Amino acid sequence: MKKFIACTAIVAFLFSCNSGDRGELVGAKGKKWYPEKPYGMTLVPGGSFIMGKADDDFVAVNDAPTKTVTVRSFYMDETEITNAEYRQFVNWVRDSTVRLKLAILADEVGATPGDEGGIGNYAFVDQENEEMTPWEQYNYDNYYGMGDDFYAGRKINNDIDLIWDTSEYPDEYYSEVMDTMYIPAEEAYNGQRTIDVSKLNFQYTYMNIEAAARKQGQRKDYIIKEEINIYPDTTVWIKDFNYSYNEPMHNDYFWHEAYGDYPVVGVSWKQAKAFCAWRTLYKNAYQKEKGRQHVNSFRLPGEAEWEYAARGGLESATFPWGGPYAKNDRGCFLANFKPLRGDYAADQALYTVEADAYEPNDFNLYNMAGNVAEWVASSYDPASYEYTSTMNPNVNDPSNMRKVVRGGSWKDVAYFLQVSTRDYEYADSARSYIGFRTVQDYMGTDVVLNQNFGDAR
Repeated sequence: MKKFIACTAIVAFLFSCNSGDRGELVGAKGKKWYPEKPYGMTLVPGGSFIMGKADDDFVAVNDAPTKTVTVRSFYMDETEITNAEYRQFVNWVRDSTVRLKLAILADEVGATPGDEGGIGNYAFVDQENEEMTPWEQYNYDNYYGMGDDFYAGRKINNDIDLIWDTSEYPDEYYSEVMDTMYIPAEEAYNGQRTIDVSKLNFQYTYMNIEAAARKQGQRKDYIIKEEINIYPDTTVWIKDFNYSYNEPMHNDYFWHEAYGDYPVVGVSWKQAKAFCAWRTLYKNAYQKEKGRQHVNSFRLPGEAEWEYAARGGLESATFPWGGPYAKNDRGCFLANFKPLRGDYAADQALYTVEADAYEPNDFNLYNMAGNVAEWVASSYDPASYEYTSTMNPNVNDPSNMRKVVRGGSWKDVAYFLQVSTRDYEYADSARSYIGFRTVQDYMGTDVVLNQNFGDAR
């Protein structure tokens, strides 16, 4: 007992003498933190607004009664996610899939980096223990191979470049892996054997925090594992329109660099969520490498957040630029939609346009009306405005596959471009006129829109 008291006294003495706080309550402090505006995003200052139909609901949907709500500050993509940005995601999944396949085959045949090149260069990092940190070695010895996936958690080698030129493949094992990534030879035509996009699957996990907070149970009960094929459905350009020639869009729109700055389409709500998870993972991998704090998760905006951002600080406006007209004072259309009873070319566009086309709204957000409609996180319920909270309202029912779509698109009439108009599509559906943009929560609460003066403080 005396030894225990002595040890306790020594520990207490050491803490009091070595902390440098003079015995005062100064708080536990970490690294100094500075807010960082994410690349390509703009800050939407929090505030209150009247959500819902400001004009007569002439189509009698009755799903958007006016309601004053408040949203917190957040960052939002200035443009819809483009083909080039989504291709970055696709390429990352493709490369990661190839590297994992190479590492698994190297493990099966016992190849290591010291075996005169070849597939051994792509072996798991733990194949050479001296390259592992003590923590990685501990995890390898105690956890790897214990789950459903024997290779889960093992570190692939990202330091060596992949080889795509068939004439430069280093060995037969490498050739075997690469052959599995392409469509079968009998399915190729015109001498083009392309990547088999069915192999491009992204796996991620997240916690259903809302369910965990409201129910009893273990933490693991609310961790959800998702695996989804992430390649856009390019056939939407054919399937969405009967008796219409859209094969050039089907063939070229996603992959050709001519459309790199155009908004990605053919992406389902579930694929948009997977993109958000990947973007968070990708950014935080960089943050960890640089010894910086992790960033907040990227996500889809809630319905109230989207409408608040689309209004750009204008109260009771019909469109993001005000309204009620879709033309400016020079007679030019202010968005890409279906004007004049189907004269698609009247707004200088037949299909989509570049994601930063037309003028942005007062929050510097482009194409919040028209071009492509946008997925939001919320589930569609015609009566949701009646029961949602007035603080950061959102309804996301996992059992409701109808997800809200906002903003209207290149093929819609002006009614769907109105900031208050609600529409929906099923979460597993993809369309040639639906894309998305992401948001990220702002850390802190000091950026609020001053409604009296129209600026942020």
